[in-house]
Amino acid sequence: MMRTFGLVMLIAMFIPACTTTTLNSAWKDPSYQGQPRKIMVIGVAKKPLNKRILEDEFVRQLKARGTNAVASYTVMPDEKQGDHAFIAAKMKEQGSDAVLISRLASKKTVYTYVPGNVTYPPSYYGNWRDYYGYGYQAVYTPGYTAEDEYALMETNLYDAGNDKLIWSASSETEIRGSDQNQIISYIGVMVNAMADQKLMR
Repeated sequence: MMRTFGLVMLIAMFIPACTTTTLNSAWKDPSYQGQPRKIMVIGVAKKPLNKRILEDEFVRQLKARGTNAVASYTVMPDEKQGDHAFIAAKMKEQGSDAVLISRLASKKTVYTYVPGNVTYPPSYYGNWRDYYGYGYQAVYTPGYTAEDEYALMETNLYDAGNDKLIWSASSETEIRGSDQNQIISYIGVMVNAMADQKLMR
């Protein structure tokens, strides 16, 4: 009994950490045939910690696929994050030929009604008393409305030479568990989508 309870508790601990990201759309400029050599990653986030986690995770996953990358927060102060000229100068200094910008576009909430159900305990049908009482032993679980929230993300990749959009994607990630788990889930889908478009070696 205690072993079963421990297993249930272990599963409950891990379920909230699971997040799901769906790629809604992706576009690539058909005239762009190259592959970025080094990408500067800029995460637009209200929480400085989330910005750093996002940029670091993008850099880690891009490098794992053979594409060099640098997190913007490591070379630019926060007050310069919106300065186009400063960013362009830093990209040139770092040798970045592309910039990837990721931001939370919006959030949405999905409501789903889960109907109730009736369950019956095991019963014996051998005599009418047992069968008659069977109906009174039914256990009813009422229906309820489940509420799920999603983060809608935009991810754009630009050519550093002419500021032209190379690739763009929109996605949604279920807000569940820690911010870090959501970010890792989202970035994994984005990097795979970029690889599918031959934007990485």
